[in-house]
Amino acid sequence: MRRIITATATVLGLALTATACGGGDDDSAKGEQKLKGQTVNVAGVWTGVEMKNFKKVLDAFSEKTGAKTNFVPTGDNVSTVIGSKIEGGKAPDVVMVPQVGVLKQFAKKGWLTPLSKKVGEKAGATFATVWKKYGTVDNTYYGLYFKATHKSTVWYTPQSFEQAGVQPPKSYDEMLKTAKTVSDSGTPAFSVGGEDGWTLTDWFENIYLSQAGPEMYDKLASHSIPWTDPSVVKALTTLGKLFGDKNLVSGGSAEALRTDFPESVENVFGSEPKAGMVYEGDFVGGLISGQFHKKLGEEARFFPFPAVDGKKAPVVSGGDAAVVLKAGKNQKAAMAFLEYLASPEAAAVWAEAGGFVSPNTNLKPTAYKDETTRAIAESLVDAGDSVRFDMSDQAPAAFGGTVGTGEWKILQDFLKSPSDAMGTARKLEAAAAKAYKD
Repeated sequence: MRRIITATATVLGLALTATACGGGDDDSAKGEQKLKGQTVNVAGVWTGVEMKNFKKVLDAFSEKTGAKTNFVPTGDNVSTVIGSKIEGGKAPDVVMVPQVGVLKQFAKKGWLTPLSKKVGEKAGATFATVWKKYGTVDNTYYGLYFKATHKSTVWYTPQSFEQAGVQPPKSYDEMLKTAKTVSDSGTPAFSVGGEDGWTLTDWFENIYLSQAGPEMYDKLASHSIPWTDPSVVKALTTLGKLFGDKNLVSGGSAEALRTDFPESVENVFGSEPKAGMVYEGDFVGGLISGQFHKKLGEEARFFPFPAVDGKKAPVVSGGDAAVVLKAGKNQKAAMAFLEYLASPEAAAVWAEAGGFVSPNTNLKPTAYKDETTRAIAESLVDAGDSVRFDMSDQAPAAFGGTVGTGEWKILQDFLKSPSDAMGTARKLEAAAAKAYKD
């Protein structure tokens, strides 16, 4: 679902050649054709505009090295598709993996080639250590994160804030007060896309990361502590303060549970606004500008998800990691492609096209086409090793990624009736224990 949403939300940008980039690459020599005659097949979940923009990256690599490139769409069920291609002797050389859990699965199955020393050195020089951590399984580096998502952004209409006489909040409690003032001024505060359970996991993760801290977040993400831990109950209670106030959620919980993610954005930025704010990741900006034709920075703005209980503001992320398959026919060209993806040169191609945020610290901010995306990217890079990957994406799919069951369903029930945090924690633990055991 997230993939489809992002693909429809991203705005088609202008083509960019490899030379018009936002950062240099010491190994780049104009016109070098070291891989001429070779082909790199790259598989990924992207469709629509995202696929078109990624193909610009492939074209830039071809121009630089002489290698031919092909993009192989996988659909959302990456594991099944790649498994079938490996069995059929038609494995791609590179796969862009959208979840930590899938990357780990591929590694455990023995499908992946460890990344070369050169790729590791380039990544070490251009990415925060945390990104290598999420690409590593059993102390072996397999996945290079090329495209990232910043999932700690709250979007609002300046008109609703001006009408209420409020400014973007700096803390969670202040956000609730701001929301109440916005609501009292005549515009419901938040539109919540509760029909899509994954949006609710993102709400929880931001609160938990800020309130409990990165170490506890890591423990819960790996199920090293149970979901009945007091820190989980506390985070659910904090989230319940918002979900339980009918004046803060547009239409109350009943309407929120009938609202999917795109509708939640439309409720704020569409032709008939029903709320002043919507929380979700940077991909909201693509919907705002691409589908609702509002200008970012003027008709639509964002503020960082605020800190909880005086702690540090959270930066929750997602991303797509490039991996090399053992069964691919061109290991040398595949590894060269990952070296290219580690460069700011590659990131600049998609940054200019739009709908993209890179964790590459050497990518110049001027590579991004608008101030809003630039600010989001700088926030992600500035967070360094305090960034934490989406928790539900790290969990077994049965718990963290399946419609109508596990975390998605339990948090939907919590949205409907957010008074029993402890009871919800018990249900989460029961579902998690079963999924991790299986």
